[in-house]
Amino acid sequence: MKRKIVKIDEEKCSGCGQCATACAEGAIRIADGKARLVSESYCDGLGACLGECPEGAIAIEEREADEFDEKAVEAARGSPATDDPGPHACPGSAMRQLKPHRAAGTESEMPAGESELRHWPVQLKLVAASAPFLKGADLLLAADCVPFAMADFHSKFLRGRSVVIGCPKLDDPAIYVEKLTEIFKRSGIRSVTVLHMEVPCCFGLKRIAEVALEASGNHYPMRDVTVSIEGKVVEAHWSERMT
Repeated sequence: MKRKIVKIDEEKCSGCGQCATACAEGAIRIADGKARLVSESYCDGLGACLGECPEGAIAIEEREADEFDEKAVEAARGSPATDDPGPHACPGSAMRQLKPHRAAGTESEMPAGESELRHWPVQLKLVAASAPFLKGADLLLAADCVPFAMADFHSKFLRGRSVVIGCPKLDDPAIYVEKLTEIFKRSGIRSVTVLHMEVPCCFGLKRIAEVALEASGNHYPMRDVTVSIEGKVVEAHWSERMT
């Protein structure tokens, strides 16, 4: 039968695994450093993976292909994709939800040394915009260096929040803007906290969040927090960006 199905350009594919993470049906796996279609019958042709590829290596084409088989997908999956990335999936980008969020303001109840991280991955380029841990979340957008400088990062900022991290100096800001725009459009988050270092290049993370928020057409309370190299909060304020 002729129908819509995913087409992968292997020359463009970097093997990052974001498409495999975004595909709820498990139709895409990473093998030999490239994204591969596991089976035509696993692909529903809806293209949830399209917006997750930073290289533009995925498209939807219409051609002769096996019919989508939902029962086969369920049988092949065996267990939720968030728990079992499969033998050929990229382990670094496999989506996982860990323990439930601890409510904010419960610092005295926190066992010493316990992590407040409640999901994986955390790198913004690897997080799917449709990730369930983003739905209705208080989002923390943190610069890569912050957790190294701030001793109480987990208890003061990570607790109760879903986190994505990035570096506005070393990574492509356009990719971050695009991903955040999709998150702001699709996830219905409650608030955004931007946490960055006091060095000038790190302030770019705030601008990335502002541009993405405007592009999304939504408005959320946004807190901008600046951290010193010594790990202290030197400035923090709330604002609301609206289009």
